[in-house]
Amino acid sequence: MVEDARFEDGGERPLALKAMDADDLTVISALVQDAIVPMGEISYDTGRRRFAFLVNRFRWEDVEAAERRGRPVERVQAVLLFDDVMSARSTGVPSGDKDMILSLLSISFAAKKDGMGTVEITLAGDGTIALEVEALDATLKDVTRPYVAPSHKVPHHND
Repeated sequence: MVEDARFEDGGERPLALKAMDADDLTVISALVQDAIVPMGEISYDTGRRRFAFLVNRFRWEDVEAAERRGRPVERVQAVLLFDDVMSARSTGVPSGDKDMILSLLSISFAAKKDGMGTVEITLAGDGTIALEVEALDATLKDVTRPYVAPSHKVPHHND
């Protein structure tokens, strides 16, 4: 009998995930919820058709372990990449201020019949970034060791 894998079974390894469909992207969306992104860490390389973020990701997958061990919650720097991006547009996102800090709330994918579609990145404060993609190809990869979350608190949303 094979049991489902649990996060705890993987140890303290950095995340490296790929999303090729909307279900996969839901997992990445949950893991980057409340990630902090300086505007200067967002780039769009039209030649490579790649849209990239360097985010300070809250480690949602580690909250229970932190509580169980009585240690602070953590964040980690991660790269969030979208390949095959044909165009990008934003609304409610001030341009020009590289020091402005954004907070990611969710990421979704609306597919079209031909496999193309739109990735919608929702930000706190009603901002959005929409990426028109030839096919969904997203990657989330932790690139630093985890560090204590500066607030020492789990993010909370008022619904």
